[in-house]
Amino acid sequence: MDSEAIRKSEKQKTVISISIGSSQRDARGSLLLGDTEVILERKGTDGDMDKAARLLQYYDGKADAMGLGGTDLYLVAGNRRYVFAESAKLLKQVRYTPVLDGSGLKNTLERMAVRYLVDTHVIDFNGKNVLLVCAVDRFGMAEALAEQSCRVLFGDIIYGLGCNIPIRSLAALQRWAAVLVPIITRLPVKWMYPTGKKQDSHISRHPEYFINSDIIAGDFLFIKRFMPSRLEGKIIITNTVTAADRQMLKDAGVKMLVTTTPCLQGRSFGTNVLEAAIVAASESKKALRPEEYEAFIIKHNIMPSIEYFQ
Repeated sequence: MDSEAIRKSEKQKTVISISIGSSQRDARGSLLLGDTEVILERKGTDGDMDKAARLLQYYDGKADAMGLGGTDLYLVAGNRRYVFAESAKLLKQVRYTPVLDGSGLKNTLERMAVRYLVDTHVIDFNGKNVLLVCAVDRFGMAEALAEQSCRVLFGDIIYGLGCNIPIRSLAALQRWAAVLVPIITRLPVKWMYPTGKKQDSHISRHPEYFINSDIIAGDFLFIKRFMPSRLEGKIIITNTVTAADRQMLKDAGVKMLVTTTPCLQGRSFGTNVLEAAIVAASESKKALRPEEYEAFIIKHNIMPSIEYFQ
């Protein structure tokens, strides 16, 4: 059933996620938040920014909220938030429907997810080596991991920019981000993040950092694109994982998969989709404040999905 054909009631909302990523990862699903059913749909544009702009304009006023995937609207450097110029252009014609890129949940849900894994003894971070493949778009997770008694390596420069410069502290990450993020956000998104067909291609880049880590966290497309063929006994903390992705990780020897967004109909959707669903269910016309997201997550018991493979 196409999204625009769905008959909405007072207790039903629709969310459309427009992604710069591969259309092969398109999906539909539904999520019950309290007494509100949210119909979810992802539409990939295979890297076509003009098509993404047209779809955003088409669904403006038709959907209750929209997600923007395969890119970020914002990157964080210290206490400052920088706008991706190319992503911002996509929203110039959107007037009525709120558009969420997932940054609100990355700062709240993902931070809460790490603490939940600790409090429930699902993962013992003590003394572990942790690779966070890219931290500037997941600063909440980065800070939560830095709070644990583990050794965290931030792979932003290694996997985002292709230079073998590991970052080993939150302070160093903030210093690098203050220099690089203002530049990166002025460049095309595809220079930093795999879009279109690149999301389905694989380049094993510095596999030693994956191999030497007990826990690998962050954006799944970064993990999938650069991981080695074997991840024996590793724990993965990520999201936007399809059924095929889960099988691939299982075949690679992964021990445990944690997705920070719930698993729905065989896959976990991106943070942009869940954030849009929360905004739609809240009947808001804009992003919520961090404390509002946290209250909503607690009220509706939105927990990470945990799957043991080995």
